[in-house]
Amino acid sequence: MKRPTTRDEKLMALALRLARRGAGWVSPNPMVGAVIVDQESRILARGYHRRYGALHAEREALKKLGWRAPGATMYVTLEPCCHHGKTPPCTEAIIQAGIKRVVVGTLDPNPLVAGNGVKILEEAGIQVDVGVLEEACRDLNRAFFKWITTGLPWVILKWAQSLDGTVATASGHSRWISGPEALRYAHRLRSESDAVLVGRETAVLDDPQLTVRLVRGRDPLRVVLDTHLTLPLDLKLFTTPPPTLVFTQKGDPEKTRALEKRGVEVVVLKSSWGGIPLEPILEELGKRRVARLLVEGGGGVITSFLKQGLADEIQAIVAPILLGQGRSPVGNLGLERVEQGVELEKVTYKRLGRDLLVMGRVKVPYES
Repeated sequence: MKRPTTRDEKLMALALRLARRGAGWVSPNPMVGAVIVDQESRILARGYHRRYGALHAEREALKKLGWRAPGATMYVTLEPCCHHGKTPPCTEAIIQAGIKRVVVGTLDPNPLVAGNGVKILEEAGIQVDVGVLEEACRDLNRAFFKWITTGLPWVILKWAQSLDGTVATASGHSRWISGPEALRYAHRLRSESDAVLVGRETAVLDDPQLTVRLVRGRDPLRVVLDTHLTLPLDLKLFTTPPPTLVFTQKGDPEKTRALEKRGVEVVVLKSSWGGIPLEPILEELGKRRVARLLVEGGGGVITSFLKQGLADEIQAIVAPILLGQGRSPVGNLGLERVEQGVELEKVTYKRLGRDLLVMGRVKVPYES
């Protein structure tokens, strides 16, 4: 985000910072922040959407003012809702409070809103200005934007690798390539995701819990791909909370019953090519209100998402360690020339202790 320069941009930047506090708690709703100021731009109240089902940002801010703010201006990162959901329409509360101007970061792509919130406010005589820090406001809720318009989750591929490009030694050992700061970041990434997915190989070799333990946050739905339903029943994914969802191609009644006794749900998806089809998995997860999916491996699963054009974002943690010949995070993509490679855009870099986090958006799959 560019450094804010105007008064409107500075106040919207504050609303964005507030909105980010809802990360991991409000999904599949969007993260939204709101700031109310008087005619001299003095801040009267702030609010953000704290968790799914709680007050929206606009109502949280207005509640602090006794639901009255005559002549005030509201800055809100996303177009106020105009429909009844878990809470009443925010447009209704804004009008009743006497707000005279509303500055909106970006329109809401939800078909139930999609410009109607702005229209209702304007018809009530309120001045509405749309598009302040719009790119940053859209980027904040990129997962929500994709899910609400396509029914599919935003897919993040994440891995930790050595400086020479391996995620494990030749024997499969990988703990721990990255340092403690990177591990805490990985747990925060989980806490901000609705589901985390791994393949059979990762489930067996690493026996991960895929839970949030190093930071404060909610555990995501755990998803594992097991084509032939042969994973051992004593894995942590099956013996520890929270729930786990298994996608398989083979419906084994006895194994399914054994998993269900452990609280594990099994979904059978047929395909003609011998593997579990990824697109139906994303469709099923979308129906389960998964807006943000974190894929943690292994290499075969990550490669499949890339080959099928189903990845939206990549986050790779590079550690200053050399492992020599080992396992690559990405397998054969069937490319013959460099220019055919999967290109990333909006690339950013961040230090995580001794490690370097490289983040970028896959250039083609989804454009918000």
